[in-house]
Amino acid sequence: MARADRLERLDKRRSEMEADYTEALIAALEVTAAGKWGLFDHNADKIMRAATAPVIKALSDLADEIAEAREQLFMEPFTLHDEFMAARGKPLANAVGEPKQARAWLERLKSDNKT
Repeated sequence: MARADRLERLDKRRSEMEADYTEALIAALEVTAAGKWGLFDHNADKIMRAATAPVIKALSDLADEIAEAREQLFMEPFTLHDEFMAARGKPLANAVGEPKQARAWLERLKSDNKT
């Protein structure tokens, strides 16, 4: 019984952490969609990297905690963070700018939450 209670608490905490992650990502995306570059690291600019480093670190730390909880619960990996990190970095020559990319991510997250 104690193990079941512990797993139930862990699952509840995991769910809360995933909601926190999504909220933090949405907040960062909204800033980027409003015109502040740096979140997707398109320009590899040191000043922009330094400005967004706390956001990226917070998201990564939370994703690590989520991954650990999911592993303990024998759940599939939390892929949102991996997808976000894969979207960062030097874009292709014909890629959209960071604000437009952020708006696309926001639309995706909104549509994912409706289902």
